[in-house]
Amino acid sequence: MISIAVSAESIDTSGALAIMHAASDELQQRYGGDGDNAHLSIDELRAPDGLFLVARHDRHLVGGVGLRSIGEPGLRFAEVKRLWVRPDLRRAGIGLSLMNEIERHAKELGYRALFLETGPAQPEALSLYESTGWTQVENYPAGVFCHAQARRFSKEL
Repeated sequence: MISIAVSAESIDTSGALAIMHAASDELQQRYGGDGDNAHLSIDELRAPDGLFLVARHDRHLVGGVGLRSIGEPGLRFAEVKRLWVRPDLRRAGIGLSLMNEIERHAKELGYRALFLETGPAQPEALSLYESTGWTQVENYPAGVFCHAQARRFSKEL
């Protein structure tokens, strides 16, 4: 495990945008299409209801993850978006650290439950979520888009 520093950054910073672009590129490479960009506005990752975390090792970008509000506002549900770790550093605990931090921040923002989705071409993500207390669910909250072939997970906070 390498030492990393995780911090919340505006989605407008070059670091956060670089992570978003890397994550979208990887989704395009694995699934084709637009990398799911049609279903995510970066504005949703802004305060006060959203955020983006960036992980660095020796000041170099190594990963990131976002959070956005979903569903009826009174329900206080959020979705984890664009968890990405630099490929050469996967399985070094960075994804787990980012997920722990996004959960902590979500609690501080008053969210009651988190949701996320991933697909069959992302076995690393499936393994991480299944091993860290996320429960597979059939559906997202009413009215929230999710991909038909995706595996959906939730976690109570």
